[in-house]
Amino acid sequence: MTLAVLDGGTFYHHATIHGPRYRELFDRVIYMRELVPADLDDVGLLLVPDRINPDLLRAQSDIFTGFLARGLTLVVLGENQVETWLPGIAWSPRPTNFWWWLERDAVPEQRLVAPDHELFAAVPFNDTVWHYHGVLTPPAGARTLIDVPPDAQGRDQGGALLYDDRTSFPGRAIVATLDPFYHHGSNFMPATTRFLDGFLPWARQVATEARPHA
Repeated sequence: MTLAVLDGGTFYHHATIHGPRYRELFDRVIYMRELVPADLDDVGLLLVPDRINPDLLRAQSDIFTGFLARGLTLVVLGENQVETWLPGIAWSPRPTNFWWWLERDAVPEQRLVAPDHELFAAVPFNDTVWHYHGVLTPPAGARTLIDVPPDAQGRDQGGALLYDDRTSFPGRAIVATLDPFYHHGSNFMPATTRFLDGFLPWARQVATEARPHA
């Protein structure tokens, strides 16, 4: 089966999806406003890049849950208000420190919870660390892969930045707060390019191995 990516129509989506570094990895590019169920008939993994208009995603929530119901893999990256169009997810925003790494003796808050997860054979943990905009509370039974501790100001009790949910649907939902398409497409934040260098070939392999439920 194939790897499909949604194109939100912005400059950073276009640069990341159609630029020479990654364009050969995508079997199908689907403009978000034109998405219909038939587009996904032979798709094993559907990638929802960061920062697509959430109104468009909410309007097509049945397509996404129907895709998961077929036993396939949906990857949702950050800043997409996923908690409003997939069930069982909560979101807590946090102020974003874009420049934490310039601070003296800076140590990132991100914690690797599941080092044995298959993803980290393709993507080193350090390549998942840049900044974050908030934390997710995953559905019951989902496996948190990366988290952060409770907020020092008491805004939340901590939460996931990346999780793998194999219990809420027959398929698999991998959900993250990470926003690599935006930063790679904006030529800002080298870690995001390194993340995509590992993540996209891994996603393509997952798509190839997918077998939909009858």
